[in-house]
Amino acid sequence: MKKVKRVLSLAAIGSLTLFLAACSNKPVTSHSTGLWDHYIVYNFSRFIIWLSNNCGGYGMGIIIFTIIIRVLLLPLMFYQTKSMLKTQELAPKLKAIQKKYSSRDRESMVKMQEETSKLYKEAGVNPWASMLPMIIQLPIMWALYQAIWRTPELRHGTFLWLQLGHTDPYYILPILAALFTFLSSWLSMASMPERNAMTSAMTWFMPIMVFFMALGFSSAITLYWVVSNAFQVVQTLLLQNPFKIRREREAKEKQKKAKKRKLEKAKRRAYSSRRK
Repeated sequence: MKKVKRVLSLAAIGSLTLFLAACSNKPVTSHSTGLWDHYIVYNFSRFIIWLSNNCGGYGMGIIIFTIIIRVLLLPLMFYQTKSMLKTQELAPKLKAIQKKYSSRDRESMVKMQEETSKLYKEAGVNPWASMLPMIIQLPIMWALYQAIWRTPELRHGTFLWLQLGHTDPYYILPILAALFTFLSSWLSMASMPERNAMTSAMTWFMPIMVFFMALGFSSAITLYWVVSNAFQVVQTLLLQNPFKIRREREAKEKQKKAKKRKLEKAKRRAYSSRRK
């Protein structure tokens, strides 16, 4: 656990360092210097433009590049999903531990932490592991944002009805970004065995926040957001299909209840035979 925390801390520090180093808004060119601008953002920019020239324009370049990035991140997302699903299955037991040590005194808090750690260990779950892919994604997503924003060709290009450097005049992209965010959140929450008021509220809050943020973003950035969120919906259906998970969970519950009934029936028979 300590080792994972250390790795997460280093990853977080690295992501923050890259983020702070990437706060420039100057156009990125072959003369840009530094690890972030010259080797990461500039190469992202060149690759998007190459895709644009060979795949039907700047909009298609951004769409294809976003899909490539999401595909490359799939192994990390698969690892994150597996860890999250295991944690979800432990939710009822975690809730029982929290109820058992509901008093907030020091002794109860220590015992609750000990029992929680023991439960995670026995189930082979590391609650911190699911955060690692999220932290790793941050610099990648920020580099993509910077490549679009700091490349004049991408900012001033056109796609369908859009001027990529300006906001969507018909609000279609912000609506789609919010819609796919909602679908992704709803599908993720639907697989949870138990939901609370906070998780339910986040399902609605996140799409609303995304919509209003997208209203102020250029169409190039919002297009990336729409494609990324749409990919997330497909990814969730493939890796974390809530309908399949719920069917499997219900089948396990039925099997467990049937086994319990069979055991109780056997006990009654044994008791009846002894009385005879």
